[in-house]
Amino acid sequence: MTAGPADIEVINAEFPRGPFRAAIFDFDGTLSLLRRNWQDVMIPMMVDLLAATGTTETRDQLGVVVEEFVMRLNGRQTIYQMLQLCEELQARGASPLTALEYKHQYHDKLWQQVEQRVDAARQDAESRAQMIVPAADQFLRDVQTAGIEMYLASGTDLVYVRDEVEVLGLGAFFGERIYGALDDYQNFSKAMIIEQITRDAGVAGSALLGAGDGYVEIEEIKKVGGLAIGVASDEEARTGINGWKRQRLIAAGADIIIGDFGCHRELCQLIGLA
Repeated sequence: MTAGPADIEVINAEFPRGPFRAAIFDFDGTLSLLRRNWQDVMIPMMVDLLAATGTTETRDQLGVVVEEFVMRLNGRQTIYQMLQLCEELQARGASPLTALEYKHQYHDKLWQQVEQRVDAARQDAESRAQMIVPAADQFLRDVQTAGIEMYLASGTDLVYVRDEVEVLGLGAFFGERIYGALDDYQNFSKAMIIEQITRDAGVAGSALLGAGDGYVEIEEIKKVGGLAIGVASDEEARTGINGWKRQRLIAAGADIIIGDFGCHRELCQLIGLA
């Protein structure tokens, strides 16, 4: 581990330095704060369902179980967390609904919070700015200026992702290259998108730049030899580092850790985009 410019932590000093031809970004927690604290909706919902099985476990004990798998699967499609929920319910003697039904229940609960933020961002520029990870739009502009084609891949359902990207004014950076979760979940994964970029677009893994706040995207970027920027964003404070995210991102193989993109100029210089 070595020191980098202020607000940039270099974990792997031998990180790829391009030249980069493609970049892939996660959405929630990396660029967008519209769905911040989603786990405060998902985890209690799951604890309620597990407690209703009649298990002898306390709610605190169930909370530990649920938090572990929810955060471990963060970055994958939401359906995978619901598939694990079904397994946990079955293990406690319950006959669960389908994972897709639980996913829809969760989205309905989350939307009660998210809808207000989306409406405010749609109507007011100041509200919209508050829902973007600081300076994320500026970093996207830097990457675009460097002539790098950008892709967005989110574990959130595609219909929501496309709308929220436009609400935040980020659509022009990605065009049609926006991917998200599908009900037919086996036809989408971040690994599939990265494979598409490297194979179909003819981009070598070392020419791929990626940024995300979840374990999955960082791990997949490193599997192909790309540069992985871990965004350990504190989604509530909008500043500083979330320590839990930082630890997980380092464990996944992140080359660089940042809290947000306020350091975008220094970051571009560091990775060779300036």
